[in-house]
Amino acid sequence: MLSKFEVARIVGARSLQIAMGAPILIKRPKSVYDPIKISKLELKKGVLPITVKKPEMSA
Repeated sequence: MLSKFEVARIVGARSLQIAMGAPILIKRPKSVYDPIKISKLELKKGVLPITVKKPEMSA
C-alpha cells in the first residue's frame, strides 16, 4: 500500500521519464497523450519496476 506522497513521487518521476522519451511500458490508449495519465495507468497496472523501501515500525 503506497501513501499519496509515494504515489505522487512515483508518478512525477515516471511522467518526466516519458516526457523525455522513455518507452511506454503499456499499450497506450488512442485518446491518451498526457505523460501523467500514462504514468498513472502504468502504476495502476503494476508494470513499473520501482520499489519503495519503508523503514520498519518499532513499538
